Amino acid sequence: MVELERLDLGTLALFAGYACMDEVGRRLRRRHRGLRFSHGFLFQHLVEGARTIGELSEGMKVTQQAVSKVTSELERLGYVERVADPGDARVRRVRLTARGRAAVEGAREGRAALERALARRCGEREIARVRRTLGEVIRALGGEAAIRSRRVLLPR
Repeated sequence: MVELERLDLGTLALFAGYACMDEVGRRLRRRHRGLRFSHGFLFQHLVEGARTIGELSEGMKVTQQAVSKVTSELERLGYVERVADPGDARVRRVRLTARGRAAVEGAREGRAALERALARRCGEREIARVRRTLGEVIRALGGEAAIRSRRVLLPR
């Protein structure tokens, strides 16, 4: 039997993150059907504004075909749309629709609600301490820039 407290910090943080994201996803899918955790990697690049498939591909470090596939899926679900670039109508940009922006807001609300529930269970001071500690771990390992620039990738 696995004892949680005996797991190494990285594995424990990863599993805690997975559990949190799984719960947020469950809550989000009640209102926003069809969304998956992996869609968040595209959403994070669209929060700041519309991007071309090439820009998304470069930012996500995946092929344009992969981005096009996810974009088409999210387009069918109504979360993104392709629009003409204001400076060059031949160029198409992908942007969040109102439904996509609502899903982003729903995910934010879901994370906040989960954190409130965890604070009730563990105590607000403990949650604040864990947040500070995990933030310091991220800084120590050089992950802060990727988070600030919304360029978080899966580990290689």
